[in-house]
Amino acid sequence: MSSDPAAGQRGPAPEHRRAPAPDAGYVRRETQAQRLDRNFAEMLQEVRVAQAGVQILFGFLLSLAFQARFSSLDTFQLDVYLVTLIAAALAVTFLTGPVAAHRLLFRRGLKGFLVHYTASLTAIGIGFLAVSVVGGVVLVVDVLLSRPVAISIGSALVAIGIVVWLVIPATMLRHRRDPQLFEELDQS
Repeated sequence: MSSDPAAGQRGPAPEHRRAPAPDAGYVRRETQAQRLDRNFAEMLQEVRVAQAGVQILFGFLLSLAFQARFSSLDTFQLDVYLVTLIAAALAVTFLTGPVAAHRLLFRRGLKGFLVHYTASLTAIGIGFLAVSVVGGVVLVVDVLLSRPVAISIGSALVAIGIVVWLVIPATMLRHRRDPQLFEELDQS
């Protein structure tokens, strides 16, 4: 293909516009200790983002039980509330776990364990955060609109969460060594 625009054909993208394949030519030159420190710091940044949201949601859920309208909730709504509240409490517990683990294991020569352990805590905490967000939305929509609408919206949120949090990253892992995928993305 010609790269001459006058020829009417699209040529290859210029080097400065071409999206590189992941890890193509990208190499970190760091020691294992530096890698562990960087991985832990990056994971703590991710936890900070999730913690803020879950703590606000948890505080909101705790305050609901003291509202006048709370006594009018039916059995389904109370069940959703309890599951959501417990999921939010577990999310707070798991998402603050990395900080507690770091405090206990600081300067003990266990950074490798700390990185892997806290990554697991974070993943579990995000799972509980997802349950609490969906539960909170289902509860509010059920009270404001109707149960079928609440369940439909909750189901849509679950489907979107699965795609965004699991399917797209899993697809990326499967195709990370496929440079053709990135060339196609670059040309779109």
